[in-house]
This record gives sequence, C-alpha cells and structure tokens, in this order.
Amino acid sequence: METIKVDARGLSCPQPIVETKKVIDKLSGGRVEILVDTVTSRENVLRFGRNAGWKGSFEESEDSFKVILEK
Repeated sequence: METIKVDARGLSCPQPIVETKKVIDKLSGGRVEILVDTVTSRENVLRFGRNAGWKGSFEESEDSFKVILEK
C-alpha cells in the first residue's frame, strides 16, 4: 500500500485540513501521513479524518506530529 505524505507544517488552521481534504477526496482508501506542528492542527486533522470515515492516529516527534489516516 502506497503512503501519501502531506507536509502542512507552518500552516495555520484550516489550511492543514484543506490540504488533507484535497488528498483524501481522490482516494477510496490507503494511508495518508500529514505532518503538522501544533496540537490544534493535529486534533483538527484527526477529527476531520475520522469524520470522513478514516481511522486516525498520530506519532509525536521533537518538533512536529505525524497524523496517520488509514482506510
């Protein structure tokens, strides 16, 4: 399964959601990794993905979060 990556670091909400939506609207399933750098963006992207029917989780690193959406 191919992983699609979206780098939304440095973007203010709602831009990380807009960038995520552009990608998942083209997919029927798969794995998407979205990089964000704030807790608010992390939570908003997770909520958006789950509401769109994707399973969501995240990993935290020193300076960012990787939100993982899978379907």
